[in-house]
Amino acid sequence: MMYAYGMINEDNERNLGPQPIADLMAKHNLKPHDLVAAAEGLQLTHKMVSRACKGRKLTERTRVKVLKAINLASKQNYAMRDLFNY
Repeated sequence: MMYAYGMINEDNERNLGPQPIADLMAKHNLKPHDLVAAAEGLQLTHKMVSRACKGRKLTERTRVKVLKAINLASKQNYAMRDLFNY
């Protein structure tokens, strides 16, 4: 039983709920594909963008890729704190 409880806590630590990036993408009418297309050469995947929006905890490297992609796609200059609340 302790093992299952540990897995639930670990899962909750990685899933942080909807992130501000989802609202920013909606504001600019962007879909995950738009970010992937804008991030040519950054090796950003649709799955990475989807996880970012849903609040799955990402590595710093992946968050930087997502940040660069949304800045390119939206022609804005967002900071990391604008996209993620963790």
